[in-house]
Amino acid sequence: MNSCNFIGREGGIRLLLLILIVVGGKAQNENVSTSVTGSPRPKSVNIGALFTFNSVIGRALTPAIAAAVDDVNANSNILNGTRLNLIFHDTNCSGFLGTIEALQLMLKDVAITIGPQSSGIAHVISNVMNELYVPLLSFATDPSLSSMQYPFFLRTTQSDYFQMYAIADLVEHYGWRDVVAIYVDDDYGRNGISALGDALAKKRAKISHKAAFAPGASRATINDLLVQVSMVESRVYVVHVNPDSGLTVFSVAKTLEMMKSGFVWIATNWLSSVVDGSEPAEPVNMDLLQGVLTFRQHIADSKQKKNLELRWKGLKSAENSSINSYAFYAYDSVMLAAHALEIYFNQGGNISFSSDPRLRSTNESALNFTSLRVFHGGEKLKQILLDTKFTGVSGEIQFDSDKNLVQPALDILNVVGSGSNRIGYWSNYSGLSVIAPEILYQKPANKSASSQKLNGVIWPGQTGNIPRGWIFPNNGKPLQIVVPNRVSYKDFVAKDKDPPGVQGFCIDVFEAAVNLLPYAVPHSYVLYGDGVRNPKYDNLVYEVSQNVSAISLVSIYSQKFDAAVGDITITTNRTRIVDFTQPYSESGLVVVAPVRKVQSSAWAFLKPFTFQMWCATGAFFILVGAVVWILEHRINNEFRGPPSQQLITIICYTASLTSILTVQQLSSRIDGIDSLTSSNDPIGIQDGSFAHDYLVRELNIAESRIKSLKNKEEYTDALRRGPTNGGVAAIVDELPYVQEFLSYTNCEFQIVGQEFTKSGWGFAFQRDSPLAVDLSTAILQLSENGDLQRLHEKWLSLKGCSSQSDVDANRLSIKSFWGLFLICGVTFVVALGIFFCRVYCQYTKYGPEVGQDEIEAAEPTRPSRRLGSSSFKDLMSFIDKKEAEIKDRFKRKHSIDSTRSQGSISLSTAPQSPT
Repeated sequence: MNSCNFIGREGGIRLLLLILIVVGGKAQNENVSTSVTGSPRPKSVNIGALFTFNSVIGRALTPAIAAAVDDVNANSNILNGTRLNLIFHDTNCSGFLGTIEALQLMLKDVAITIGPQSSGIAHVISNVMNELYVPLLSFATDPSLSSMQYPFFLRTTQSDYFQMYAIADLVEHYGWRDVVAIYVDDDYGRNGISALGDALAKKRAKISHKAAFAPGASRATINDLLVQVSMVESRVYVVHVNPDSGLTVFSVAKTLEMMKSGFVWIATNWLSSVVDGSEPAEPVNMDLLQGVLTFRQHIADSKQKKNLELRWKGLKSAENSSINSYAFYAYDSVMLAAHALEIYFNQGGNISFSSDPRLRSTNESALNFTSLRVFHGGEKLKQILLDTKFTGVSGEIQFDSDKNLVQPALDILNVVGSGSNRIGYWSNYSGLSVIAPEILYQKPANKSASSQKLNGVIWPGQTGNIPRGWIFPNNGKPLQIVVPNRVSYKDFVAKDKDPPGVQGFCIDVFEAAVNLLPYAVPHSYVLYGDGVRNPKYDNLVYEVSQNVSAISLVSIYSQKFDAAVGDITITTNRTRIVDFTQPYSESGLVVVAPVRKVQSSAWAFLKPFTFQMWCATGAFFILVGAVVWILEHRINNEFRGPPSQQLITIICYTASLTSILTVQQLSSRIDGIDSLTSSNDPIGIQDGSFAHDYLVRELNIAESRIKSLKNKEEYTDALRRGPTNGGVAAIVDELPYVQEFLSYTNCEFQIVGQEFTKSGWGFAFQRDSPLAVDLSTAILQLSENGDLQRLHEKWLSLKGCSSQSDVDANRLSIKSFWGLFLICGVTFVVALGIFFCRVYCQYTKYGPEVGQDEIEAAEPTRPSRRLGSSSFKDLMSFIDKKEAEIKDRFKRKHSIDSTRSQGSISLSTAPQSPT
């Protein structure tokens, strides 16, 4: 964290040359010890402390560092009798003075330096430490200080890198996508906000506006800055400033009424240092901060922590301060130095310094570089510091490969009333949680969305409802919405003489969706196109994505577009540059071609099977009949084959015959997109449609084959003329347009093949626009409550192609079957003729019997009766007789006749008796 003003890195390096002249000359007149040489364990070791004493953080650092040094010197188990000699230097909240103080500290042969908390001074001093090999245990939180550029910089607090990722997780958790960064324009502010931008990008969010002010800026400057911020759509503000000037930001914000409901304020951990460092809190300051979220470096509860808290008020210089997280880290920094020195001495290290030959002055130079001396054991001591592990009052002290403390964690605080409520935690291990990180460390890591939880928040304006995070700025400028100026299919969208200047199905859907939003959306429509031809929709979408001045084709004027409303198809290329709402109408490309009705012929029933199939089927029937006759004729009364043998053939025949008789045949050889693509015929498309690029780029159709058509009249003319007369073989267009076109032509043409693309129409907004998300929800509401369908019926109640005449024409009529009826009739006549011939023969031969007595009378013969001599009643009675009964009578009669014949023979051959 940075708590005071400072110079930039480039200015600081140049300033060193001037400072060395002053400091170097002063050092020549001072008797500076050359440290302990020749002794492996010196009696004392100089360590420096460099920070601003009179600051929020400095007032907590001073007693904490002094207490730690006293504890080390009082413990014989640490350093084994070697005392720590603490040397304080005050940076005075000034970059210039702080740099001078730091260089003066280096002249006192310190082995380790603790501080500074200023990131700006840390950048300058880290370059000096690199040359003098003196480890720097700093509280500066600038993420860039962890780079390999500063090998002797060791951060003994948590980096802002992790804090910015905590903010990104918070933004994602509440569903926000844009934030405004308010920060101090120095190394601490710039590098912290840069890390925030990277973290937000990984969450599909962004910093929509950066508001920076110079260190030490006046209230008037901050006021002007926040006035500009209030005109930005985003209402999520991240404040990354110095503790001593941060309250001014909130004071101005409250004056500008930016602390009321609907606003979100997130402050980095500078605010928790202010709140914790001023107990009891000042009511005036707390009134400015109501509803603000902030972070505090998490310090787990422990016995060591509690002991230091109990000792705090009794510590020297602690009377006017309250303990905060920086105090715990400062205490552990001294302990880290002591433990590292103990190991260093045990390994035979000593404290020795010498002049660097590279810094020797020459007679020609007025700069006295020899005053700065190199620590011989600095490299070894730095490595020991990086490898040291122990548990301090702030928790586990251990460095990772990036020289950051392990297990970074933060408390998330909500300022309410006279203090703050902890609503949860953030850790690099498990993200957001209501469970303390030290408990989660004992469980497997879990950063799933379902595990990210926080307690309730009281937001600015004393509301518990999560703010939306954005609003239309109060600058009097309505949303500029571009609308295509169509020349055809005007039921979808078209110019209108009455306000708002446009009308159509698409406009009504947009207005209905806007009316469902819980906030007002001031907007105005701007026509795009010359009114002679349909505009290029790709160009329209591109200009929305750029939000740059565009030249109207109607008149020359500059215009910026915030959104596009109309019949805009959602395509892959367009989604790369803009955000679309939920589709409000389905769409897709289809092929339209001329058709004519083919009447079914008298012999249509023959078409399901080929000639060979009919021959095979007939032979199969004969074979089955023969087999059945052979197997069953002796026992069955009738020759009937089992139906299951014929079922499959009958089903296949019936299905094929039905399709032939009911499906209207097409005269065009184009039966879908595949046949259209493989041909060389010209293809019609709607002027301005994305179908042109799709056919050329996706289907590799030659551009010379494509003809742009303006309206339905040109559609009709081109299809009627056909490809041979300057027309087209088919038209490729979106389904909603095609449905209206077919209704217009009374179904003279029809869709062939299937819909070969699936898409929809949506409203286009600039990338990451929150309005696109809210309108998507509103469109779903319109669909669920039926309003969307009612709007569709209002504008697009089209006449379908299934008219009564078409239905009648497609019904089965007798002319489709008269050939089959003729064959059946002939078959019936032949079969009946054969039947009656058999009956005639049987009747004349066996005629109706007089009765059973007549047969048993055993008359020698009975003359045959002629059919003409019998009555019609007798004939019908004979026909009604079963054939089996007739044959049975015939057999019995034949038996009687045989018996009679045998009896006559016996009588004639018998011997005559004597007389």
